[in-house]
Amino acid sequence: MEAAFGAGELDCDLVAVVRFQGAKAIGMPELHKLTPVLASVMARGHQVALVTDGRMSGASGKVPAVIHVTPEALDGGPIARLRDGDIIALDAEAGTSTVELSPETLQNRSLAVCDLEAHAHGYGRELFQMFRANVSGADFGASVCG
Repeated sequence: MEAAFGAGELDCDLVAVVRFQGAKAIGMPELHKLTPVLASVMARGHQVALVTDGRMSGASGKVPAVIHVTPEALDGGPIARLRDGDIIALDAEAGTSTVELSPETLQNRSLAVCDLEAHAHGYGRELFQMFRANVSGADFGASVCG
């Protein structure tokens, strides 16, 4: 996302979808560093939101966000079927998010893939593989306890 911002590709209304950040994929790192990028786009007068299977702290509250989306992309959740250009509607008052596609269209799309090993350097992926393989979804606490 930072590269797209730097290249001027985010000068528009947008819902940024950041997937493969969930507990099984990469361990749910804090995504607060996205806030300045998205806030800069907002400051230019654009409507901006974030949808992710990752997490953000309350300190990142400037940008409307749907976080902890489950099932996460790595588990084949709907976030893995979203594509550039999809219309995503967020209703903060109702606490809902929807994609303007028929359920059949969304279900029939192929799942996005991510080569997590290509992005693994420095994240201790080998050390925590046992935890990622056995962790529950964020909706169940991203826990390895039964």
